[in-house]
Amino acid sequence: MGLNMFNGKNKEEKGKLKEVLKTSIGIEEDLMRTYLITAERIHDDDELKERLENFAEGNAKRTKQLIDELNEEKS
Repeated sequence: MGLNMFNGKNKEEKGKLKEVLKTSIGIEEDLMRTYLITAERIHDDDELKERLENFAEGNAKRTKQLIDELNEEKS
């Protein structure tokens, strides 16, 4: 689907959407790093450590999806 769903929108709206996606990528990457760093520091709670690692993995997938959305727009 990508940004192509905005084909009928004007350039200004597409530009705003791209900025939102770029900002979201930064936020997702920061969260991913935070989850991984926190997980590395946990030594006495395997369940919490695994949950944080899963959160980081989820953020990595969302970040990739956002990057793919931006790349679709360029093609």
